[in-house]
Amino acid sequence: MFEPSDTLNFANAKATLEAGLLAISSGQTEIDLARLASVDSSAVAVLLAWQRAAQAKGSVLHFHHVPHNLQSLIDLYSVDTLLGH
Repeated sequence: MFEPSDTLNFANAKATLEAGLLAISSGQTEIDLARLASVDSSAVAVLLAWQRAAQAKGSVLHFHHVPHNLQSLIDLYSVDTLLGH
């Protein structure tokens, strides 16, 4: 299961996006977000990009342990259904 580091924001979004895309391309469909402590709106964009990449492969990505601060952003942008929540 892919696990991003404790921060997902503008500063590391590109690297985190690429790491997740690599995991998805190797067949992973589960992402554990439990370690995330610091996020900004870039995190939502990364999750959406990962979900699109999985769907392009015919898979559905499952996000586990979504922290409250990230869930708040997901709700704010009304993308919960796009992310499978």
